[in-house]
Amino acid sequence: MARIVVIGAGMGGMAAAARLATVGHTVVLCEAAQTHGGMVGSFEREGFRFDTGPTLLTLPAVYRDLMLKTGRTRLEDEVELRPVDPGSVHVLPDGTRLALANASLAKVESALTTALGDGAGTRWGGMLERGRAVWEATRRPLLEEPLPDHPAALHRDPYVPERRGLLARPPRSLADVGRRELRDPRLTALLDEYALRSGLDPERAPAALTWLPYLDQSFGVWYVTGGMRALADAVLERCRARRVDLRFGTPVRKVLVENSAGGEKVTGVLLADGTELEADVVVDNRPPQASTARNPRLPGRFTLFLALRGARPAVAPHRTVVHAPDRADELDALFGPVPRRCDRPTLQLLRPDDATLSPAGHETATLTVTVPPHGALDWSDPQRVSAYADAVLAHAVASVPEAADLADRLLWRHARTPADTAAETGTPGGSVPPPSLPGAGGAFLAPGNADRRAGLFHVGGASHPGGGLARVGMSATVVAGLVGTP
Repeated sequence: MARIVVIGAGMGGMAAAARLATVGHTVVLCEAAQTHGGMVGSFEREGFRFDTGPTLLTLPAVYRDLMLKTGRTRLEDEVELRPVDPGSVHVLPDGTRLALANASLAKVESALTTALGDGAGTRWGGMLERGRAVWEATRRPLLEEPLPDHPAALHRDPYVPERRGLLARPPRSLADVGRRELRDPRLTALLDEYALRSGLDPERAPAALTWLPYLDQSFGVWYVTGGMRALADAVLERCRARRVDLRFGTPVRKVLVENSAGGEKVTGVLLADGTELEADVVVDNRPPQASTARNPRLPGRFTLFLALRGARPAVAPHRTVVHAPDRADELDALFGPVPRRCDRPTLQLLRPDDATLSPAGHETATLTVTVPPHGALDWSDPQRVSAYADAVLAHAVASVPEAADLADRLLWRHARTPADTAAETGTPGGSVPPPSLPGAGGAFLAPGNADRRAGLFHVGGASHPGGGLARVGMSATVVAGLVGTP
């Protein structure tokens, strides 16, 4: 039985702690903040409640496995899961509006053909089929197994080009897929959105990113009643049930190591108050304090919480995506040499049908935009934040017919910026870690979970296999396997 200290009560840290305690290890979890969840936070005011991080769940099987392996109950016994239907409604750059079904490739293809003309659904479906090939080729080494010491196999992009032959060449980026295979700016906008929500530039991201829309449209998108914070609460309760020693308000100053003939080995951690905790193993869920090599300027999120007077209209979709009318302007604002705001960006409007989030007879709505991180722009400037909130809300109201009432029904609004994310989570610049992707010579792979110092492991979105709730849960599974049983 090993003595294990887990640093950080984010989703990865809690999931790893629960798994390690279940197999018999003695686990202490130290969290600097007074609460849990990390990026999966909550904002509450006057009876209204909002998620501050992820809002929808893909691949719920990851958390189903966590619950079964740590307590023999189903995820659905702990939280209420509901499929989002339709999966999303889109307002495309030319104003075309279409709804895409949840977890039905055939229905998605049909909707695209109806809205965009003959061939649109077929081209999108062909791309997703190649995305499926990426998923099948990389699922185990990229998501379910530790990152190899020499991951050369993951340096190559497994995306299969549409045409083969002497003159054919594989697409070098996601943008290449749009230009060469989708051949319609409206379809390209649908594909770009998956890169943008992951904080990645489609002109640089490998074509392998096509497995993200394949996953969404094959396995579905799910909502947790009460918001994603309810999932964080369920994982915390599982830690308590497995007798994890939870210590909130307990920042760790550094990991302690000793030198031996075989190199450095973990001996414990030093707390901010000077206390030393001995440990055979340390699992670190903290974000890195330096920019990752994958992208030194990873974007963050600007989120606008809207408390609305009156009940939610029955016609309001759960998730609407408004695509930027000027693709070049948005990409230059985010990834160009001089970061700036884009007043008509790609944005997500969420209006969940969930009475638990607001006082009776009222509604919550959330607008989310990918923006440059804090530091690249000063997101602590109140005037900048207020002006951008005005612009984003006006863009949504002008673009979405069902959103025309948002301004008239507004009781109050609250903006959350990358500066807030940085302050609450310690993530440099408030950046949101992207998923690991194969290709590009390994430039989009997150660092491995095992540290060069024996007994030290890394978990969470900044580690293999990267950002996103499902992948964070997978990183906990990988780390628990690396630590092993007593």
